Amino acid sequence: MKLMFESSIPGRGCSILPACDVPIPALPESLCRKKAPNLPQLSENDISRHYTALAGRTHGVNNGFYPLGSCTMKYNPKINEEMAALPGFTAIHPLQPEHTAQGAMAVLYQTEAALCEITGMDAMTFQPAAGAHGEFTGLLLIKAYHKYRGDNQRTKIIVPDSAHGTNPASATMAGFTVVSIPSQADGCVDLEKLRAAVGKDTAGLMLTNPNTVGLFDKNILEITQIVHDAGGLNYYDGANLNAVMGVSRPGDMGFDVVHLNLHKTFSTPHGGGGPGSGPVGCKALLAPFLPGPVVKELQGQYHFQTPEQSIGRVKSFYGNFTVVVKALAYILTMGAEGIREAAQNAVLNANYMMKKLGGVYTMAYDERCMHEFVMSLEPLKKETGISAMDIAKGLLDNGIHPPTMYFPLIVHEALMVEPTETESKETLDEAIAVFLRLYETAKKDPQTLHDAPHHTPVRRLDEVGAARNPKLRYPF
Repeated sequence: MKLMFESSIPGRGCSILPACDVPIPALPESLCRKKAPNLPQLSENDISRHYTALAGRTHGVNNGFYPLGSCTMKYNPKINEEMAALPGFTAIHPLQPEHTAQGAMAVLYQTEAALCEITGMDAMTFQPAAGAHGEFTGLLLIKAYHKYRGDNQRTKIIVPDSAHGTNPASATMAGFTVVSIPSQADGCVDLEKLRAAVGKDTAGLMLTNPNTVGLFDKNILEITQIVHDAGGLNYYDGANLNAVMGVSRPGDMGFDVVHLNLHKTFSTPHGGGGPGSGPVGCKALLAPFLPGPVVKELQGQYHFQTPEQSIGRVKSFYGNFTVVVKALAYILTMGAEGIREAAQNAVLNANYMMKKLGGVYTMAYDERCMHEFVMSLEPLKKETGISAMDIAKGLLDNGIHPPTMYFPLIVHEALMVEPTETESKETLDEAIAVFLRLYETAKKDPQTLHDAPHHTPVRRLDEVGAARNPKLRYPF
């Protein structure tokens, strides 16, 4: 498939604007280009066909099974998209007077109330634009809390090795020193190592629960109590909330601040780069530090207010608003019972797949999982030379998007599978059959998998070369 630059024909275009009938002011020469930009010159027909062809090469939840672990790439109802596209939401301006945007402000207010109920928090900001941005914001709240109290020696954030990879990066960006603690053989936090790590310099703990290997930590209440007893705060990475929403709440587990991925758990799968929304909820003790403004209701009217000790804005205006609209549509459509059922079905589907594959593939943790499970291809690789990468490429030939590969790092040759609640038993059975066939192929004809994929638009790419030497500009 050609790039748009390669299809460009000099002089071709699709502009149908009439000639300007008013004087065109001349720009200062210092602001003018010396040379016209190298933009592709194409007709409208050329452009339409180009993007249609690109869409045909894209695999998403509308095309087939997409079990991308730790990402919840699930199908979401199209009514959510329709609600976000209503003119009353798309034709407003963030600087217009409050009294003219009451409907949009009501969305923020109602969504905050719903998400606080789901998470067990007291207040929320919708400014963060993604999950990692929410992590950073939550850590700034913890930092502001300790500083306000004069507790300036609290400079360390404890991060278990089963956490999401963005956790230590976010803590470092927020100015903390990261203390990593290992997991036990069962995949959960080592309590003795945690007790040894906490102290007067502990600002807080970042924990993903269920964790990255798909397990709900059975010691969660003891974990958060250990940190609280040391004077620290507990941060909940809500990326895996899809497994527990409506069933258990981070606030009841002892967490003080949480970020959510609206673009995963509550609609708008984040494939394609966004937009995302990573709102941060917190307990009342952190609410005075939230980014401002937040929406408050007074005598039946909504108003923007900035908390007293606000850390300031973390994004322009009020966040990615239409993603919040989709999330509210999802919550109202599902209701309390539907939210809970979605989590239960996500757990059911993951355990069904794990059970069916467990007699053949090696499970990293041979116990009941939550929304995702991790397989280790290390034994198969030692026996046949077939790696997790080879199995993933074989899945592509069968119309399945590969699961997360080589993560979490604590599992060698890892494949992390999250079927989500929106897949039927028939789809799961088809996927299970593909996984089993690939295992047999690895035993009988490993070279076929070494050469996979065979039927995709492009074959196996030099991913290492692309990462180390990216070509970001077209060589005219």
